[in-house]
Amino acid sequence: MNSWMTVVPILIMVLLSVGIIPLLIWMERRIASMVQNRLGPNRCNIHGFRLGGIVQSIADVIKLLYKEDFYPRHIRNRFLFLIAPVIVFVASFLTFAVIPFADTVTIHGHRYAMQALPTTLGILWFLALTGLGIYGIIIAGWSSHNKFGILGALRASSQLISYEIAMGLSLVSMILTYDTIHLNDMVAYQSQTFFGFLPAWGILIQPLAALIFVITAFAETNRAPFDVAEGESEIVAGYHTEYSAMKFGLFFVGEYLAMTASAALIVTLFLGGYTLPWVSTEMMLSSPDLLIGGLILGQWALFVPLMLWIRKNNLRRGVVCNGRERERHVLLWLFGSILLISTALLGTMLAGVIDPLAITLLSAGVQVGTFILKLFAVIVFFIVVRWTFPRFRYDQIQYLGWYILLPLGLINIFITAFAVIL
Repeated sequence: MNSWMTVVPILIMVLLSVGIIPLLIWMERRIASMVQNRLGPNRCNIHGFRLGGIVQSIADVIKLLYKEDFYPRHIRNRFLFLIAPVIVFVASFLTFAVIPFADTVTIHGHRYAMQALPTTLGILWFLALTGLGIYGIIIAGWSSHNKFGILGALRASSQLISYEIAMGLSLVSMILTYDTIHLNDMVAYQSQTFFGFLPAWGILIQPLAALIFVITAFAETNRAPFDVAEGESEIVAGYHTEYSAMKFGLFFVGEYLAMTASAALIVTLFLGGYTLPWVSTEMMLSSPDLLIGGLILGQWALFVPLMLWIRKNNLRRGVVCNGRERERHVLLWLFGSILLISTALLGTMLAGVIDPLAITLLSAGVQVGTFILKLFAVIVFFIVVRWTFPRFRYDQIQYLGWYILLPLGLINIFITAFAVIL
């Protein structure tokens, strides 16, 4: 048990960073099709099973793995050309290392932090790695020795100096509010209430800091409307114009990793992290009956609408084929079985003698599930914004960062410091 509890946070980090990339690609395409009123991926299948279109994402990943790895003759430095996508990928991936997925778990007197890297650096780790990731983009554009790549690298540099200071100022406001740089302590602070009934989430306590950080987080991920570094309509593909196969794939995956890492930090700082409103870890551990009853109701509220949606929308769009009817029955049977088995197990725990270790692990599982649900909600917001707003010009981004976000960040720090002193 001791060794497994140290590995679990690492497994969760890998799953929520690299493991869900095909799912995120599918979500991007599906939500884009809804926003633009068109069909999403609905043809690629394995013996008739489309998994709602996820098979298309898996096929794209396999295609990237087997594509020809092309090296232009005119690149300036082969080593830098190769290392640039690795820098972007590693910087985005390691950002997840300090995100707390649940509260500290105590088993047989030993405490296990639900973080892949339980360091004391906290929010400073995020700032260090996000500042490092931009070097990969700049190196990629310069080493390509391509005018479009160099223009993309210059745009990325101008965007960096536009949003980075405002992002830091918004985080200073949150550090003053929470009086700590440790992310787990920040989440613990948000499990409280203010005015007697409102959850002390960062978005309610510091709405201006939340707005500034969300805007700068979009710029950090190089996603629309802040994707000037790879403006397809202007500079072909920007800094990664000369990249192919898995070198391009690392940039592609790095963008989704950066989006997921930014979404995880938004959840941790402003949306209560892994906590439920008005429910603390101590409440779940001290009231196992309420915890299990809430789990039973929660899973029915989650799975029943999902099964009804699958049954209703199976043949609404696309080409009708026998595989889709078979896929619907398999998914309904799968989700129904999970629902019934989980309800039976929880009911058995509720009726019998409840093991304290089982309750500890169950409460940690609830917190991890809560964090994942909030994470996907923020990711959906990221995707909707991307397919809604047009791209900014790089001079507009500089104006937004220096003339709007920077003064607002300074004003918010002064107001926060004054409130803390009072």
